[in-house]
Amino acid sequence: MPIRWDAEAREAHLHNDRVSYIFRVLDTGWLGHLHFGPRLDPSRTYGHLGPQGAGAFHNRPADPALLEYAVAERGDFRMPACVVEQADGSTVLDLVYAGHRIIRGKPALPGLPATYAETDDEAETVEVDIADGPSGLTVTLAYSIFRDVPCVARNVRFRNDGATTLRVRSAMSSSLDLPDDDWEMVQLSGAWARERHVVTRPLAPGRVSVSSARGASGAEHNPFVVLKRPATTEAAGEAYGVSLVYSGDFLAEAEGDSFGTARVRIGVDPENFTWTLEPGAELVLPEAILAYAADGLGELSDAYHRLYRDRLVRGRWRDALRPVLVNNWEGTYFDFDEDRLVAMASVARDVGIELFVLDDGWFGERDLDDSSLGDWTVDRRKLPNGLDGLARRIEGLGMSLGLWIEPEMVSPRSRLFAAHPEWAIGVPGRPRTEIRNQLVLDMSRPEVVDHLFAVLSDVLGSAPITYVKWDMNRNMTEAYSGALPPDRQGEFRHRYILGVYDLYARLNAAFPQILFESCASGGGRFDPGMLAYAPQTWTSDDTDAVERLAIQWGTSLVYPLSAIGAHVSAVPNHQVGRVTSLTMRAAVAFFGVFGYELDTTVFTDDERREVADQVAFYVAHRDVLQRGRFVRLKSPFEGDRNETAWMAVSDDRRHAVVGAYRVLDRPYAGPVRLPLRGLDPDAVYRVTAWPAGTAPHGELEGGLRGGDDLMATGVVVRPGPFDPRPHGDFQALVLALDVVEEVAAG
Repeated sequence: MPIRWDAEAREAHLHNDRVSYIFRVLDTGWLGHLHFGPRLDPSRTYGHLGPQGAGAFHNRPADPALLEYAVAERGDFRMPACVVEQADGSTVLDLVYAGHRIIRGKPALPGLPATYAETDDEAETVEVDIADGPSGLTVTLAYSIFRDVPCVARNVRFRNDGATTLRVRSAMSSSLDLPDDDWEMVQLSGAWARERHVVTRPLAPGRVSVSSARGASGAEHNPFVVLKRPATTEAAGEAYGVSLVYSGDFLAEAEGDSFGTARVRIGVDPENFTWTLEPGAELVLPEAILAYAADGLGELSDAYHRLYRDRLVRGRWRDALRPVLVNNWEGTYFDFDEDRLVAMASVARDVGIELFVLDDGWFGERDLDDSSLGDWTVDRRKLPNGLDGLARRIEGLGMSLGLWIEPEMVSPRSRLFAAHPEWAIGVPGRPRTEIRNQLVLDMSRPEVVDHLFAVLSDVLGSAPITYVKWDMNRNMTEAYSGALPPDRQGEFRHRYILGVYDLYARLNAAFPQILFESCASGGGRFDPGMLAYAPQTWTSDDTDAVERLAIQWGTSLVYPLSAIGAHVSAVPNHQVGRVTSLTMRAAVAFFGVFGYELDTTVFTDDERREVADQVAFYVAHRDVLQRGRFVRLKSPFEGDRNETAWMAVSDDRRHAVVGAYRVLDRPYAGPVRLPLRGLDPDAVYRVTAWPAGTAPHGELEGGLRGGDDLMATGVVVRPGPFDPRPHGDFQALVLALDVVEEVAAG
């Protein structure tokens, strides 16, 4: 069994073939953390790893206890896992062990996204109750260990079993104590159009944190951090990952203390959160996923990729290959009609594109972004035959139709706002702040969610739509709900996200054939919570090939290729004005869910042939590019940041695609060799360059190389000074590797 409870030692040991997670009941009744890391023998007990003194804490620097869920004001002066205010105004708790249960499989979380076990033998769960007698508070800590990945899912539930109301002021989904503080914290940070850049800083005495107070997980920081050893690389060294399956305000924080230990916690950001817990009521917190790797950041990413791709994403599109699409947004913006759209789709069909996506501007009277959000009825001026008429013409070309929506927003100039101004969030008596000419609907109101489900069901049921891009283009201001009393306004932000999840879940159930892609001005809500309902995310509004190298590298630290929407757009690029070749743009966008964001009708004949070749290459290698193991080779965040390289490898290691990129050329520079990773050392691979003829001189074009050779000596990815192959700025090389079944003896 993957979970063993030793009754005599009062010790729980969660384990699989790769990791162990161990905790025990201390003499105080608190839960003490003993170990999370390499697998240990589950037949033994490990109490010697816990505090050795008579008490858990001392006024001297010895034996500071490592705890599973620490409370405030009980002698532990590190950041607590929870703060709960009681009827007398105090926040003192003494959460002691009150029982446990071991459950086969993994229970679902009501109203919240979470990872799952498809069969009961894939995971096992232990639920441990810790209770505070005077307040009547019971906290249930749930731990699930997965059979096939080095991950532990943690979830926390608060239940008021007392007679008086409690007020939860802070409640983390996970708190993990580590016995030393020799770590660096890696975070994914940035802003709109430069999301999820890798930032690394050392852990020191005190706290380092990232958070969001925007009502969404945000483009500025991602709900994910890594603690890694200073010497850890992609392929070697220890690392812990902490990821929150949540789409709202969050806090991820690490603390080094004066005794040389470390604590990392993650959960709903307490800055704007309180929750009133009436007698008998329960609060369920979002799930946190903890992962451990002994062999580098690549191994840590592998764990998250596999878990999130296969046991967080659900439904038909979990295992299905995603279509190559073209989106009309940057090609037309609001200026289109049915004939123009069909003309774009016709060219797209001719070059092999499979899905045409109609973006903003198809509804209400939306000729600019200053009206009509909330009025989800077709604009017959642009689409006189409705969505169904457009879909019939698109399907007649052999393609399918996708559609853009932004259901969480409302325009002040809309019929919906005129009828229900109270449905927009805002503080009574104060002006509402408009951003992008729109306000935020109060998704905490069930009647708002019911209305949106009804009108969107009408839209999605009116035509054979197979894809929906769900956008969210502004963050919260004046975060206040008229449906909540003043003393419960601290619940609003969390209730908002629960309403978003409810709408997503209902539309998923009603339209299982639709592939949902989440978007929030690009990557402003790229988080695991969204992936549970939308299997892929628009990674960034910035489609510039150079900028995307950093964005996609950082994103891949925790999210799989099948989640990363990546498109080729027109040049000069609409975000940064840079001009890069079609080859460079495609070579970057290949590594994700591939598509185009432009007007296909302006292609020259040469561009049509080039795009057709790009689509054909991607489709031929789509399985490995969407579902293969992603191996990061050369970081855009290290050195002079001029070169990046990565590769995708099939699970059986028989196929791989390598991408290598150079931003600026260097005069009179020698050739560069790039060692590969993740191949079968005993296999022989045929190496083919895309586009044909672009491999640097001396690299085998269509030749044979051993897997051991490719990993030991590498491939030439930058030509030497006298090589006639392409020089210049913004260069890319893509290599396809395929195992050769039989090689003639030489």
